[in-house]
Amino acid sequence: MPAFWSAFKRHRQIFRAHWLTFVAVSYGLDLLIQFLVIPSFKFATTWILQAGEIPFVSYQNVVTILTHHPLVVIALLIELLALLWVIYAQFTLLLIAVRQLARDRFDWRNWLGESWASLAHMRLGSLAFLLGYLILILPVSNLIFKTPLLAKVKIPAFILDYLTRNGWLLSGAVLGYVVILAFGVRLLYTLPTMVYHHTHTKAAFINSWQRTAHGQWWPLVKQLLALAVLTTLVSLLFYLTSLVAQAGFDLLPAPWPHHLATANLTLVQLGSEFLIVWQTILSLLILIADELPPHPLVFGHRRTTWRQWGLPVALIALFTLAAAANASTYFSGHSLNRPLTIAHRGVVNGNGVQNTIPALKKTAQLHPDFVEMDVHETKDHQFVVMHDENLRALTGVNKAPYQLTLHQLTALTAKENGHQAPVASFDQYLKVAQQLHQPLLVEIKTTPHDSADMIQRFNHRYGATLLAHHDRVHSLDYTAVRQLQRANPALTVYYIQPYNFTFPNSAADGYSMEYSTLNQDFITQAHRQHKPVLAWDANEPAVIKQLIFDHADGLITDNLTTVQAQIKALTGHQSYLNQLANFLDLLPN
Repeated sequence: MPAFWSAFKRHRQIFRAHWLTFVAVSYGLDLLIQFLVIPSFKFATTWILQAGEIPFVSYQNVVTILTHHPLVVIALLIELLALLWVIYAQFTLLLIAVRQLARDRFDWRNWLGESWASLAHMRLGSLAFLLGYLILILPVSNLIFKTPLLAKVKIPAFILDYLTRNGWLLSGAVLGYVVILAFGVRLLYTLPTMVYHHTHTKAAFINSWQRTAHGQWWPLVKQLLALAVLTTLVSLLFYLTSLVAQAGFDLLPAPWPHHLATANLTLVQLGSEFLIVWQTILSLLILIADELPPHPLVFGHRRTTWRQWGLPVALIALFTLAAAANASTYFSGHSLNRPLTIAHRGVVNGNGVQNTIPALKKTAQLHPDFVEMDVHETKDHQFVVMHDENLRALTGVNKAPYQLTLHQLTALTAKENGHQAPVASFDQYLKVAQQLHQPLLVEIKTTPHDSADMIQRFNHRYGATLLAHHDRVHSLDYTAVRQLQRANPALTVYYIQPYNFTFPNSAADGYSMEYSTLNQDFITQAHRQHKPVLAWDANEPAVIKQLIFDHADGLITDNLTTVQAQIKALTGHQSYLNQLANFLDLLPN
């Protein structure tokens, strides 16, 4: 690793000479993206959909949007191009700043001027190539090109979970990831080439491909990985030091533990952000090594004016005040509410077969606020408790629920988790839940084969009972949600969304959102409309913590006991040391 340490020493020298400006540029761009750009694009998307009278975007209505709303499609495409341009602009501003500072000739006006000159060479046609490029570098983007805009691009966790359950799908996914990763590594020089040499995207692709041919990519990747490992070790040492210090602070008489915990957490936030900036800048310096001045570097000690240091100091002071305010609020003890606990498919830690009565009875003993379960319409227009579109996985019968009568379905035995139980009708399941005084969250599953009046019959048969026992309903089918709301306005009906694409914009009474793309912005917007947000499936402690801190109103989970333990730990009385440890779990990696 001699080459790494030699380069690291050189890059650290550059960072140390201009750390204040590096931090200011990075903080400034991130604040601009987080608090102006991202909300603006979300607002624009929501407004476009509202103008087209489209309440949501999902697999159910994509074809309808494409065929019946051409103006909406055009507007969304223009927005996509604008988003790509903004991403490129952020990278341009950062890359120009890094090169100017490395050459010891940074000036705020020159920085903006050179950046604009580079942006002026971006052609509209190059944005299409840029989209492909960003997709290819996603697997390696966190090593270099960190931006909140790319961080928003996520594959929902339920899709990843589905892929891991099938060997062929998993193999295909791994192979696809490896291929994309390989292309991403080979194309790492594309953006610097475009920015510094005003090269169009396609030509920059070719240039990067040639520069990384014959294994020339490995020294670059090796340095980036070594830096990532070093940053991780430094971060762990920093966090461990803060925890040890807080353990000592907690031994002091009141009110010192509170005051010192607030100061400690403020420093933790500042240190965490500083380490992110440090890794980002050093990664970029590794990437643009050919653009750096020859070794050794000699930085001049030019006289600085308030115009040069005033903005960096102001930005850092602003961030420090925000961090201190956040720390004070965090330790005030008034920021967290207890979310509802909801047992997914009526099962807890594999204690039975999903959506069956024996599992319901066991789960009810653990006292969840709700048991979530699923219903399908049957061939004879009854309702059976079943999640899957095909019965094979649970019963061994290669049929769909709509192909069998209720009598045929309830004659089947479902097997899962080493247990077996009869398939239940909704009438049976609902009756037992009422006997157990266990509220239900009923998911209505729909298919193209359902009868036209299914929702009306469901409400006629069960609506009053569901209301009387304080049950709730949710569905992935927005049409079903609206039909049930019109048929029974008093019933609480949520809309299930597998992806967070826009601000909440529907007539539903609330939302059930897949957790991996759910964020505090969506929850805050929903709360302003007085609509609760449930998150699914919250199974891991870190995920549960994040959702509680984001103020999710309910957690749909397969691991009810874990959720209950996390809620008790986070909303009950804790030492400042434990509270600080919980906060560290939420910091970005």
